[in-house]
Amino acid sequence: MDKILEAVMMSSYPNNVKQGLVRRIIEAIKQPMDSEQCWSMLELSTKLYLMGDTKFKREIGKEVLEVYGHYHPEEFEEFFNVRFLLSLLQEGYGPAGKRSLYVLDYIHLGLQFVLESPSASDIFSLLRIEVLRKVCERPGPKQCAKISKLLSQHPQCVPTGKHQILFCQQLIRCIGQFQCISEEEDDIMAFLDHVNKVSGLLQKIWRAQTSSILPSLKEVFSIISSTEEQEAPSNALASVVQYVPLELMDGVIRNLTNDDSITDVQMMTAISRMIDWVSWPLGKNIDKWIIALLKGLAAVKKFSILIEVTLLKIEKVFSKLLYPIVREGALSVLLYMLLSFQHSHEAFHLLLPHIPRLVASLNKEDSNSATSCLEQLAELIHSMFFRFSGFPDLYEPVMEAIKALPIPNEDRIKHLLGQNAWTSQKNELACFYPRLASKSDTGKIGLINLGNTCYMNSIIQALFMASDFRHSVLNLTESNSQPLMTKLQWLFAFLEHSQRPAISPEGFLSASWPPWFSPGAQQDCSEYLKYLLDRSKAIDPLQIPPSCRLHEEEKTGKRIYQKLKESNLMPQAEERHYLNKTLIEKMFGGKMMTKIRCLKCLNVSSREEAFTDLSLAFPPSNRHVHRQSHAAVLPVEEIGPQIIEPPIKPQSQVTESPRRQRKHPVSGEPPIQLLPIETVGFQEAEGQETPFILRSDRDHVSLEAVKDPLLSFGEQTGGSEDSRSVPDLINYFLSPEVLTSENKYHCEKCASLQDAEKVAELTEGPHYLVLTLLRFSFDLRTMKRKKILDNVSIPLVLKLPVLVASEDSGEVRQNRNDRAASCNGFVSMVYDLCSVVVHSGVSSESGHYYCYARDCTSTDASSQPRDGAQKSTSDKQLDFEIQWYLFNDTRVSFSSFESVSNVTSFFPKDTAYVLFYRQRPCKQSWAVREAVSDAVRLHGELSPNKDLMEAISKDNILYLQEQEKEARNRAAYISTLPKSPLWWRDFDRDKDDEGSSGGCGPAAGGGGSGSFHGLVF
Repeated sequence: MDKILEAVMMSSYPNNVKQGLVRRIIEAIKQPMDSEQCWSMLELSTKLYLMGDTKFKREIGKEVLEVYGHYHPEEFEEFFNVRFLLSLLQEGYGPAGKRSLYVLDYIHLGLQFVLESPSASDIFSLLRIEVLRKVCERPGPKQCAKISKLLSQHPQCVPTGKHQILFCQQLIRCIGQFQCISEEEDDIMAFLDHVNKVSGLLQKIWRAQTSSILPSLKEVFSIISSTEEQEAPSNALASVVQYVPLELMDGVIRNLTNDDSITDVQMMTAISRMIDWVSWPLGKNIDKWIIALLKGLAAVKKFSILIEVTLLKIEKVFSKLLYPIVREGALSVLLYMLLSFQHSHEAFHLLLPHIPRLVASLNKEDSNSATSCLEQLAELIHSMFFRFSGFPDLYEPVMEAIKALPIPNEDRIKHLLGQNAWTSQKNELACFYPRLASKSDTGKIGLINLGNTCYMNSIIQALFMASDFRHSVLNLTESNSQPLMTKLQWLFAFLEHSQRPAISPEGFLSASWPPWFSPGAQQDCSEYLKYLLDRSKAIDPLQIPPSCRLHEEEKTGKRIYQKLKESNLMPQAEERHYLNKTLIEKMFGGKMMTKIRCLKCLNVSSREEAFTDLSLAFPPSNRHVHRQSHAAVLPVEEIGPQIIEPPIKPQSQVTESPRRQRKHPVSGEPPIQLLPIETVGFQEAEGQETPFILRSDRDHVSLEAVKDPLLSFGEQTGGSEDSRSVPDLINYFLSPEVLTSENKYHCEKCASLQDAEKVAELTEGPHYLVLTLLRFSFDLRTMKRKKILDNVSIPLVLKLPVLVASEDSGEVRQNRNDRAASCNGFVSMVYDLCSVVVHSGVSSESGHYYCYARDCTSTDASSQPRDGAQKSTSDKQLDFEIQWYLFNDTRVSFSSFESVSNVTSFFPKDTAYVLFYRQRPCKQSWAVREAVSDAVRLHGELSPNKDLMEAISKDNILYLQEQEKEARNRAAYISTLPKSPLWWRDFDRDKDDEGSSGGCGPAAGGGGSGSFHGLVF
């Protein structure tokens, strides 16, 4: 049946013909059907409803779903289950980039058929959580309206308790960001309808739970009083306030105006934005709240705020008298503002040029609303003439305009003037206070650039975001024997706990400054990192005698060591190896085996070396890393989109490089087994690696890209076919090198220089893998270092082959014809991308460094099974919502992997330079991972030492005092300035003011109710 319906919908028949065929199908599906057929039809109708590209398809999908809900309730309930709904709400429906916009409508549709089912309570519990999560994501007005419609009809889905208060607050946050950029009347009316639905939900919640009203109002005030927002909050917030009971008004206003924690600038910002709410159509009681707050400020003698706000906003309020839909509220606010502003004629005189045009427009309107407005306006104008006489030339045009209107008697005028006047000596004050710097919304702290020290700032932020390393450093016990590590601990602690938006790393810079660096000059961040890790390793606390290193980390290590020793889970050699490591070695240390084989006698010499980073050179432009078909292959997997370029294109076969040409052994000595790094892209849900297929052809191995719809994201990032990837550079690093000609190797066995083959193998993977892309090379012609600007794609997740010592290595060699055995003790260690330090510029001596980073803790050892078994990458969600941050000296902002991916596409001189990857747990490193995991859990419960926390607390207090002093000094400075002209009065106008110089003529908006855009926005 589903195939028939699908064929009908895909046919080219007219819709009326299709409708007739669908009717027959619907009559058929009302009959009893087997479960499998029901499920297929439900899947198809769900697809039509959620992904249908026409309204007709969505309506057919809806109709079929409703039939199944009525006639096959058991099958519908089984299909419409909690797991399916959770997937819809969290992951959406449809391909990436084309998610369905009708998920909430779909859930709303299906919910009516499961209200009495046993799973209803579980579905309600899920929706209570998910609607809260949804509003925290700040959806637009249309989606919020759908949520409100769902919750209004199904109040069982409304969050309860503290979550209900949080839901109201977050929903208000969403309303504060509502915008309608269209000027079409239909779009604006739809926008207003969405807002009314959302605010109507708040009204229902407040009626049912009055305790949520005050927290909601606090959130509204927090939004409108914020001076940090780059854009003013939406006037749609007026729709929220209109539902607040008026009996709460006096108490709320009294608390606000007497709250010493609210600064003048916050109050001025809040009342200014509230006055803008007179533009909101259909709002009730908005004018009452505005006037109440103005009266409250007058009661506590905040005259400076009242003066500046009145002068700033009175023209805008006056212009709203053109619109009948908001006229009543605007007139009430205008009356209070003018009648209370009696110490000066300044406010009234601002309106004089506009009055004749407004009067003419209202006379033409000829409505009861216009007539009433004219009468009240005439009373107001004559009262102002009475109060501020002596300006006949200015008043003559106005008198001519209102000559036909009734003139109030003197008693009436005195009554009006005596109602709301507040007296104050004129206080010359700027209309707004300066904005004070505050901590980033990200919660992260920046670092002050001390003069071309962005290279250091970027490295410090990358190290700080390496969470395991950060926890270990913060948990160290302060000691005078470790000055650099102590300074790093202090710096990390301030980055963690300071209230400042940015701190100065001056102390750490002086302690970690390489002696050959020139002060004030740009430096190489990779060079600084190498020096820093070497210095830190040299003064690591574990190098200190045992009597000086009995801190929590050592105690934790000893407890774990004793536990592992008793359970016989850790070999003695690994015990000694682990306990002798320094903190830097534990976190960043790896080992690499370099083997050189003489091509004459086939003698192999080897040397193992420690490293804290791998420096990856770029192959020559005509050089491609080749692979032999008999080489052991353990691919490095990449999960997610790549930086800069789309997935790897099919590569053509290339000839082998003469410099690194690989030769077959002459004798029976086994060849050196290599593990080329492969990039394989996404995996299917079943764990099958599909995007790339490894093929062998003679002595060459090429990568063939397989078209996969999941890779569409990567294809959008651009890049050329010549672009390289990090796996390519690692392949080049690990590929064999033939030592010949001038580079011949001195073989001890042959006692002479011989051609040889050199290869590097990783024997121990670091916890944090640091990769430096060697982009700077020395140009012999210009005698300067130049930068390689080649595109390099960077995988979000990769696997690195590491050679592990095995007691069965002999058996492996004997069975090297076997595919698995050919790996000869190699294992793949999985690494997640944590940080990317980007260099912007064309040379190492200039430019700028900044850092992308994220908290890469989702693959913590504690989340892995005790037996060390890895979770399949298909089980691990490709979570692109993991928050990335951009650290650019003092500025810290939210970012995304998309931004990381596209940085070089948009800015060719901005290239990834230093990469930090974090290793996921693996069986071979279980002891180390368990120790790190235990230490991290312990560190999470502890704070830095007492002295350090006291220093941070004192600095936080000092910072608040500095802010307060700066605000007072700025206010005092501004108050001494002469009054500046009201330059903003010719600029702060609505769109409806553009028709004439005064902005109130018929051409400015026609005086009708149809011109909504100038009102709402």
